[in-house]
Amino acid sequence: MKIQSIKIIPLFWKSEKETWNAEFGEEENIHTLLQVTGEDGLFGLGSVYTSAKLVAGALDLLQPLIIGASATDPAATTEKLHQATFWQGRGGAVTHAISGLDIALWDLFGKITKQPISRLLGGRHREKIKPYGSMLMLEPAPMKTRLQAGLERGFKAFKIGWGPFGRHSAKMDEAVVAAAREAVGPDVELMIDAGGSEAFWPHGYKWALSAARMLAQYDVTWFEEALRPDDLDGYIRLTENAPLPISAGEVMTRRQSFTEWIDKRAVDYIQPDTTKVGGISEQHRIGQHADDHSVMLIPHGWNTAVGLAADLQILAAAGNARWVEYMTPSPYIDRLLAVPPRLDEKGLMQIPDGPGLGVQWNMDEIARLSKGHALQLQKR
Repeated sequence: MKIQSIKIIPLFWKSEKETWNAEFGEEENIHTLLQVTGEDGLFGLGSVYTSAKLVAGALDLLQPLIIGASATDPAATTEKLHQATFWQGRGGAVTHAISGLDIALWDLFGKITKQPISRLLGGRHREKIKPYGSMLMLEPAPMKTRLQAGLERGFKAFKIGWGPFGRHSAKMDEAVVAAAREAVGPDVELMIDAGGSEAFWPHGYKWALSAARMLAQYDVTWFEEALRPDDLDGYIRLTENAPLPISAGEVMTRRQSFTEWIDKRAVDYIQPDTTKVGGISEQHRIGQHADDHSVMLIPHGWNTAVGLAADLQILAAAGNARWVEYMTPSPYIDRLLAVPPRLDEKGLMQIPDGPGLGVQWNMDEIARLSKGHALQLQKR
């Protein structure tokens, strides 16, 4: 089967005032869906961590290479796109756009073969996984309220990040973490994300090590993005000396960028984002390399329900997985799915086993969040 068409579906939502991307305007478009349709009318859906204008520019470059290409060879088709555009965008908007195309092609391939993507990747290691409720950090009192609401939604693990952490004082940092631990209790996993990829992050190794020692006192499961995203040597030192696991990797793209980090054990947990790293094909290869080096794979998932569905399939096929990031609450997650995932009494969620991504989309909400850019349904 050949690829017949590609449709861009921008998603819009009003930013929270405390979020990093609020500076881009009250109504943001930082996530874009891609619908890839084959000759017989079947389609796959992908997600891109990039605005629609940048995706459109990338597709102007990619369209002659992908229209008419194979819809049943996702990894081979998208690798050709990477190879052919090496000089015009490796690691930038072009790679992000290829990520969305790759996810959509795997979704389409699964529908064609009537298999979940995880089985096509080599087989399922698990049927359930623990989602951690991922949310922005607030000052102590509102942070407790936000976490308590997450507990009511069934989460047994949380990651809180950015906000005031590392941006005011060590006293404030500890106060927020202490309040968070008090809110969730001793048996719920708690992760901290400093957000070191924020512009002009001021802290280095010594601050990160001191913060890690404080976090260990509150039984924090891992410390994420404590340093600037390119500080490889700093991460190596921190991972060797911190009293808790260290994680990073969300801003890097393509498998080649991760090789040195994994080989040198720069982190305990590696966190590529499927919607910008190169898609499912790249994420799966990174995960296998990490597994060979005893590094845990935890995909960065601050994106959409399409990204979450892709991560679930990748993690089902990964030997080195335990958690999946679940942004909560989020219109990009809650409103795009026809049937939102349910958490069991242990805080675990079932990994879909239907064809492709294995989920059903809420067509009306996709149209509403995209200002009318509805999925294009074709008769077979």
